Amino acid sequence: MPVRIVLRGLIDLLAPPRCAACDDTLEPGDEGFCVVCAPLLEPLTGAEGAMAAMRFGGPLASAMRRFKYGGRSELARPLAGCMAGRARELVAGLDAIVPVPLHPSRLTERGYDQASLLAGELARVVGLPRRLDLLARTRPTRVQASLPRAARLANVEGAFMATPRARGLRVLVLDDVRTTGATLSDACRALIEGGASRAISLALAAAEVDDDGALGA
Repeated sequence: MPVRIVLRGLIDLLAPPRCAACDDTLEPGDEGFCVVCAPLLEPLTGAEGAMAAMRFGGPLASAMRRFKYGGRSELARPLAGCMAGRARELVAGLDAIVPVPLHPSRLTERGYDQASLLAGELARVVGLPRRLDLLARTRPTRVQASLPRAARLANVEGAFMATPRARGLRVLVLDDVRTTGATLSDACRALIEGGASRAISLALAAAEVDDDGALGA
């Protein structure tokens, strides 16, 4: 029996895998979410699924908040699993996955870059490299969901710059949550202006945002 399988079994015995949303112990065959939470996940299809894999809400929203704000970086793996199917449909002919970068000040505050962790796990699943050297955030921005709808485009306009290494590459730009799509659009624009031959985007979840800036669901 391979050593990694034995080690995985020991780890599961000492620290059983738990649901990404509610922390209940997972049963054999469960994939990241328990039998109660998994049916409440909402994959997006058709036009709705063009830029995001799932609908933000319910157990997924709980898991994402724990991942993003609760220090639960290990949840990157089950959350990336939620977008793997959609990503496989998009990555044919692409060269790399590029996470939307955090500004260094936000990275210091949070301790890790959630989009980068998601991109790393997704890259492993779909067989593309994660590239952290193609896109930079040039200035800090306010959290998009905290802003009125009209202010979100201005908030991220010109906030990204591609590096010379992006020239000629075809990339998938990845983020955790899509609200208006302004962040992903500006990141893709920066890559194309910097010489990338193609830049398409995907978020883990699409969130409905009220006019006052509050996340719906």
